[in-house]
Amino acid sequence: MQGKIACANVLSDLYAMGVTECDNMLMLLGISVKFNKKQTDIVTPLLIQGFVDACTEAGTTCNGGQTVKNPWIIIGGVASSVCQSSEFINPDQAIEGDVIVLTKPLGTQIAVNAYQWLKQLPKPKWWNFIKDAITEEQIIEGYDAAERSMVRLNKTGARLMHKYGVHAATDVTGFGILGHASNLAKAQKADVAFKIHSLPNPRPKL
Repeated sequence: MQGKIACANVLSDLYAMGVTECDNMLMLLGISVKFNKKQTDIVTPLLIQGFVDACTEAGTTCNGGQTVKNPWIIIGGVASSVCQSSEFINPDQAIEGDVIVLTKPLGTQIAVNAYQWLKQLPKPKWWNFIKDAITEEQIIEGYDAAERSMVRLNKTGARLMHKYGVHAATDVTGFGILGHASNLAKAQKADVAFKIHSLPNPRPKL
């Protein structure tokens, strides 16, 4: 699953610019030095297969990359596409009256954190902030929803950007909705402001 999530994340940089086809992918893989041989032999093929499966779903192939030893597991990559100017959308053309559309629910980080806190022993201090507000079943439900969301490709969203004449877009990953929205707003040529009124997130409401 982690390999699929990593691949979907890499592809999102293309999809966020309306690029629907990826010509080539490279995989960057870091194997934990804390793993013994058995763990390495089990985990490594699963990571690679997940990445390759997502490539196949996207209609592309992984044709190389780099593998290194690392204190912890890391996986990522590079996605590239050769296309004409009409096949991508520069993220700087927003105009007054544009509507902000999110193609996925938010909240994957807190959903994953809550699940980690649930399983962790001894319980971290953060567990005390949520333990009385949410059930174990709800945490698992939220984690499953976040996982399904992270592996889903935004390829359909990229196609719809062209159909409906989108003026600007970004993916929402490490910087969260506020960080990415702020960066996107700063990139605009026109003097526009983004207003966000509601935020969808995986059930349950974390």
